[in-house]
Amino acid sequence: MSKRPVVLVVMDGVGISDSEFGNAVKKAYKPTLDNLWENSPHTEIKAHGLAVGLPTDDDMGNSEVGHNALGCGQIYSQGAKLVNENIETGEIFKTETWSGLVNNCKDGKMHFLGLLSDGNVHSHINHLKALIKKSKEDGVKEVRVHALLDGRDVPETSALTYVDDIEAYMAELNDDSFHACIASGGGRMTITMDRYEANWAMVEQGWHVHVLGEGREFTSAKEAIETYRAESGVVDQDLPGFVIAKDGTPVGTIEDGDSVILFNFRGDRAQEISLAFDGDESFDKFDRVRMPKVMFAGMLQYDADLNIPHNFLTYPPKIKYTLTEELCKHGIREYAISETQKFGHVTYFWNGNRSEKLDEKLEDYVEIKSDVIPFEQRPWMKSAEITDVLCAAIESGNYDFLRTNYPNGDMVGHTGNFEATVIGVESVDLQLARVKKAVDAVNGILIVTADHGNADEMYEKKKKEDAPVKAKTSHTLNKVPFIIYGADVELKQDEQLGLSNVAATVADLLEVAPNEHWNESIIKK
Repeated sequence: MSKRPVVLVVMDGVGISDSEFGNAVKKAYKPTLDNLWENSPHTEIKAHGLAVGLPTDDDMGNSEVGHNALGCGQIYSQGAKLVNENIETGEIFKTETWSGLVNNCKDGKMHFLGLLSDGNVHSHINHLKALIKKSKEDGVKEVRVHALLDGRDVPETSALTYVDDIEAYMAELNDDSFHACIASGGGRMTITMDRYEANWAMVEQGWHVHVLGEGREFTSAKEAIETYRAESGVVDQDLPGFVIAKDGTPVGTIEDGDSVILFNFRGDRAQEISLAFDGDESFDKFDRVRMPKVMFAGMLQYDADLNIPHNFLTYPPKIKYTLTEELCKHGIREYAISETQKFGHVTYFWNGNRSEKLDEKLEDYVEIKSDVIPFEQRPWMKSAEITDVLCAAIESGNYDFLRTNYPNGDMVGHTGNFEATVIGVESVDLQLARVKKAVDAVNGILIVTADHGNADEMYEKKKKEDAPVKAKTSHTLNKVPFIIYGADVELKQDEQLGLSNVAATVADLLEVAPNEHWNESIIKK
């Protein structure tokens, strides 16, 4: 049992970059973080690519794989890498789920719904191509794509790049026995891809567009995108929903006898639309108007404990030997808190994609409800409310290990609003000062880190000197800070250290022997 409590703060989306250009972290007034960095043991750790189980070091990290790595102390094949492996080996097409989907829609349509880009955070266009091609090979006659447009994990107005790509690919496959086309779409932050039940109205709008074929009609996705841009200058992630119609009739409503695959591999923004398709008559989040009799499947099962969805093509990594498992063996009392936007990250993802607690007596989880409002309008989000409750928990003496996530750097960073993101980072710093004071009051130890970068690069790098500045809304490939305050330790300065090294570090500070399966501690022995 540790004599001193350990508090871990994850500053979501706060990476490290030496560049001043578009760097909301550098621009922010953050005396607490600066002081901790200058006067406490610190290092930089990797939070993207191979370090978190993604295919290459060109792949951005994200909050899900980041919290998996933080909470399990190991590197598992994740998301795109997991799906890539299953597609390359053909395993994905040998499942009962795939054969069931194909056989179900031989006289109907196969629908593919998901984020259309190569951002590799929620989905990848190459996965969609593989699924469409195999559908034709296996005898499916009609394919419809319901394209959610990105502009968040890729450049903010790049939608036509991906629309043109997938339409050209489908055109090559189309013949007398097979026809594929885009049937509907819209921006990822407008329809369908809500998360943590923060805004079910988004999902309802998506349902009307994708399933019912209700919405503003266009002859093509290109026409929809160009029209909306001309009318309002809206960026991809905020594009309104649209329906593709021919002679006034939607080309791809979802009907009885069809099959539907949600081809996103990341779980947080996939669960609600999955529930809408999987839910029975008791589903009450919105009026579905019409519930077609379809077979629905996800690219992965997005929540194994809650069985969302019932059918899926790729099994998620079975993460064993998590930090929480190890700490529970030693009677360590744990506390996790964040607001809705990142609550699942400090609980479900942290615990290896497990919704349930391992030990009801040793674990307490608190969710602060997020506001349903554009984050740039309230960039402080719920940072103060989180801190109110966290500080009380620290000072209560009831817990040995406490963790939190401040979402501001990531969620406000995704809006592309530089000034608001600066305020978001400053808001976290204000609360960090309060947490530090509470840690001091109980003679505790404070760890400050991040799960990936975002706020550190808010502008796209100019390809030409006179090019206009464009907002960057995606994550970055930068390292993140790792600081220990209140402990007399020396930290390793190793280029290969990453988020998966944090679990063993926490165990060291709690005077618990690290699990043999974990990557090494960041603390020099």
